[in-house]
Amino acid sequence: MGAGGDTGLTAGSLSALPAVHELAGALDAPHAEAVAAARMAIDERRRALLAGEAPASASDLLADARAALARLRRPSLRRVINATGVILHTNLGRAPLAAAARDAVGRVAEGYSNLELDLGAGSRGSRHAHVAAPLCELTGAEAAIVVNNGAAAVLLATAALAGPGRPVIVSRGQLVEIGGGFRIPDVIARSDSELVEVGTTNRTRLGDYRHALDRAGDRGGVILRVHQSNFRTLGFVEEVSIEELCGLGVPVIDDVGSGVLAQGVVAFGDEPPLRRSIAAGAALVCCSGDKLLGGPQAGLVLGASEAVAAARSHPLARALRIDKLSLAALEATLALYRDPARARREIPVLAMLEASEEELGKRAAELRAAIGEAECELVHATAKAGGGALPLLELSGPAVAISERFDPAAVAAALRAADPPVVGRIHDGRLLLDPRTLDNHEVALVAAAVADALATAPG
Repeated sequence: MGAGGDTGLTAGSLSALPAVHELAGALDAPHAEAVAAARMAIDERRRALLAGEAPASASDLLADARAALARLRRPSLRRVINATGVILHTNLGRAPLAAAARDAVGRVAEGYSNLELDLGAGSRGSRHAHVAAPLCELTGAEAAIVVNNGAAAVLLATAALAGPGRPVIVSRGQLVEIGGGFRIPDVIARSDSELVEVGTTNRTRLGDYRHALDRAGDRGGVILRVHQSNFRTLGFVEEVSIEELCGLGVPVIDDVGSGVLAQGVVAFGDEPPLRRSIAAGAALVCCSGDKLLGGPQAGLVLGASEAVAAARSHPLARALRIDKLSLAALEATLALYRDPARARREIPVLAMLEASEEELGKRAAELRAAIGEAECELVHATAKAGGGALPLLELSGPAVAISERFDPAAVAAALRAADPPVVGRIHDGRLLLDPRTLDNHEVALVAAAVADALATAPG
C-alpha cells in the first residue's frame, strides 16, 4: 500500500477516537480528574497513530485512561529507596531524617504551632529561638540563627558583615563553585561588597591577607574562608588556618560546608568541626544542615552575638528564613547530639558512615537471597559520602550485582518505575544495589521491585 493508503488509514483511525467527555464518563473519578486523564490518554493514542502504530481497542484506551488517572493522583514528590551507595545524594534529597526528626515534623504539621510566639510571655517570639540554644550549647557559639540553606547562610553573613563597597578578602584557592552554579564571587557581588583575591590557586599565606588589609586602609575588611567541600587541592599547597586568620583582628566568616557536630567519627577525617571555628574566634560560621550534620535542608549561621544580631536584622534575613517544618526537624536532630552515642546510632548519615562490614554483609546477603542467587551475586563496591562532602572518602563494602544476562539500563528504568521507586547505580555494565544506603526494612521492598523488573527486562 502506498503513502496515500497509509494516510487514509491514519485519518480514519484518528476520527474513530472517542470524544474526551465520552472517555471521561467511563472513569470513576471527579469530573476534572476524569477529563484530564481522558485527554492524556487520547493525546497519547493520537501521537501513537501518527507515528504509525496500530489502532487501540476501546478497552485498551480505557485502560490507558485509568493508568493516566493513577499518574495524576500520584504525588510528584515521593519517597525513593536509595540503593546507590551515595549517602548524601543531592538528587534524592541528601540526608534522610532520623525517626525523632520525622516525628517532630508530624507533630508540628498537625495544626498550629508556637513558631513565633513566646508561650511564657504571650507575646511575639522568634523562630530562631527554637534552635539557637542547642546550637550554642553544642558549638560554644554566643548566638545563632538559621536560614533556608547553606548558600543562603553565606550570602546573609557576607551581606551583614561586609556590605556596600567593603572589601571581602578571599583566597584564590577558595573561589569555588558548588552545585547549581553557586559561585563565591557571585555571592560577594550580590552582597554589594568588593571581592579582593589574595594568594594563588594552590598557595595562600598569612602575609597575603595582611597585605590586602593594609591596602584596604580605613575601609577595613572582612575575611571569608571557604571550605573546599566537594574537591581537594593536593600536592604543593598551603593555606592559612582559621586560628591565624582570626588573629588578624578583623571579622572572619568561616564557611565550613558540611556542618560537623559529631565527635570521633573516623570517616570525617580532617573535616572542619563547627566547634573549632567558634573557639578560634570566627565572627560567623556557616554550614548546611542536610549534609554531615544529618538534618533537614537549612543554613546555620552562628558565632559572636553582635555579628549574629547584624545578620538577624539584615533585610535579606526575612527573604531567606527557614520554615516551621524544617525547624522542627532541625531541633529534633540537634537534640540527638546531646547524647553522642545516640546521635551516631540514630542519625542515618552517621550510622551509614560507620556501618560495619558485618552489618553490611548481612544486609547484602539477605538482599541476594530474597532476589534469588541465580539472578545476582555479591561483589565488592565503593560507596561515597556525596552531596559535596568528603570527596576523597571511599567506603568499601559488599553490594549486590544483578546478573549480566539482564540489560542494566532496562532494569534500572523498571526499578525507577516501581512503587516506591528504587534507584541503584550502573558500574562496569552491571546494575549494583548497595546495602549501605538501605535500611533493614527496605531489603524486602527492593527484592520485590527487582523481581518485577527482571520479569519484564530483556535478558
